[in-house]
Amino acid sequence: MRIRATVAAVTGALALSALVVPAAQAADSAPSYRAAAEKAHSHATSGKNAFSAAAADDPADLGVTFSNLKIASAVKVGVSNHVTATVTYTMTHGDNYVVGSDDFDNGPFIYKPSTGGFLMGENAATCSATSATTASCKGLVDIYPAEGDLLNIDAGTWKAGALALQYSTGDFSETDGLGTTKVQRYSKLTVNASPEPVTKGKTITVTGKLSRANWEDNKYHGYTKQSVKLQYRKKGSSTYTTLKTITSNSTGNLKTTTTAKADGYYRYSFAGTTTTPAVNAAGDYVDVR
Repeated sequence: MRIRATVAAVTGALALSALVVPAAQAADSAPSYRAAAEKAHSHATSGKNAFSAAAADDPADLGVTFSNLKIASAVKVGVSNHVTATVTYTMTHGDNYVVGSDDFDNGPFIYKPSTGGFLMGENAATCSATSATTASCKGLVDIYPAEGDLLNIDAGTWKAGALALQYSTGDFSETDGLGTTKVQRYSKLTVNASPEPVTKGKTITVTGKLSRANWEDNKYHGYTKQSVKLQYRKKGSSTYTTLKTITSNSTGNLKTTTTAKADGYYRYSFAGTTTTPAVNAAGDYVDVR
């Protein structure tokens, strides 16, 4: 499902020949939105038109622009579940673009220039006209980690944009740099405090593990050399306080000790990084006698 700049450059000629359709037949035989939009993007980056042989050397801009794009600040992606990011934006267009027409579609995408990562939705956005030349649009970016949409180097900040296309003529418009989001490797954190119960004043040993998604083998691996806080919440309280900060070892494991003072809950808390979201372990209750 992933499309990369290196792939786009190699497949440009194939994409063009596969999508050449006589204008009179285009409305009935146009490719799916995702396939068409991916081809349009690949040709936008190479300066070629994705659909029409007649316009292959001089693609026309539809004159559509996008603004007011909003996307979540972070998208957390695991190793198997399909993840979607909702994107909203304003589309401004001329009389040649008819909102709701079978011949026109538009949708959002996200991209990471440093890795060539490019992700978009399976389906076009839905739009509601707000004037003769503007529309309010909402679309999805679909991510399938189990199908190889992401590599580990893709984790971090991505840019967002939107694209509009006309199937029958091959004309399209693309606007980049409309916003940013972080695509992050989903994190997990466990904790176990023992012994249970424990005598007041005795030592409690707290173990756990910090791990995150590996998008290349679809498994979770320990997140090493990361600062993690040991926190405590006294029974009857709703607030955790930090007891100390430790570092995950070479396999992501955590281990430290503390003194038993009163009944309560112990947990580990990870603040997160650009590539990995923050996560708290569920509190482990210890009965102090």
